[in-house]
Amino acid sequence: MKSLHTSHIKSLPLLHKGKVRDIYDIDDDHMLIVTTDRISAFDVVMPNAITGKGRILNDVTIFWMKKLAHIIPNQLSNLKLEDVLADANERAEIAEHAMIVKKLKALPIEAIVRGYLIGSGWKDYQATGAVCGIQLPAGLQLADKLPEPIYTPSSKAAAGQHDENIDFAKTEELVGKDIAAQVRDVSLQLYKEASTYALARGIIIADTKFEFGLDKDGKLTLIDEVLTPDSSRFWPADQYQPGISPPSFDKQFIRDYLETLDWNKTAPGPTLPDEIIKKSAEKYQQARQLLLE
Repeated sequence: MKSLHTSHIKSLPLLHKGKVRDIYDIDDDHMLIVTTDRISAFDVVMPNAITGKGRILNDVTIFWMKKLAHIIPNQLSNLKLEDVLADANERAEIAEHAMIVKKLKALPIEAIVRGYLIGSGWKDYQATGAVCGIQLPAGLQLADKLPEPIYTPSSKAAAGQHDENIDFAKTEELVGKDIAAQVRDVSLQLYKEASTYALARGIIIADTKFEFGLDKDGKLTLIDEVLTPDSSRFWPADQYQPGISPPSFDKQFIRDYLETLDWNKTAPGPTLPDEIIKKSAEKYQQARQLLLE
């Protein structure tokens, strides 16, 4: 299988090149999202790709969007790739990486749901006894399951900047009270249903990030990637125990490797060794198999 580090579609205008996704304009109502095999860590795109990663992220997102469509509509379109790309070579390059979606007005917040105490949440809890201002019981350990999942939104930062945690009142300022409440409630519902399904398949979803947009009628719609190993922390359920940081299916493996290097976490990123790429690809593939097969 060949890697797709960068797509090369000439027949459509490139709207945006993100850390992982290349987005092309189709018409007033649709765009093409190509999920490449690029990988980023510490907000820096690595020079080499993780073969198969983009296809897996694409498959997982489409799976969840369809599975959770009874909770909230999503941005998937009914258009086929051949409807928008006449060139067979262009179609072949991106066929397993492509998603044709409706154009929507993206909300300026990221909806983060945490079910376990890990990452920045653990640091926050150690310092304050709370996570993003939400008070939690005393005596919790690293990686403990929370009594109930919590919603901790963040603002979307400009390119090259870090997202910032915000409180619920700030989300009301940014998107209005009704939409803010809808985003919170839907995010928690999506997480609870998805985490129950995943756990039965051997994956703990420790936390995740959702993004939403509004259609022309102002209806809340699920967009972007959904419950992938890049937008979530996936842990193998059979290796989980509180008190230690569990192994994961996500790019934490890459981050852990990069932490061993003398690198200042600014671009350009270091070239990843073949062994690290291979192991990372295996983790993504294993997550896909557990969830989808």
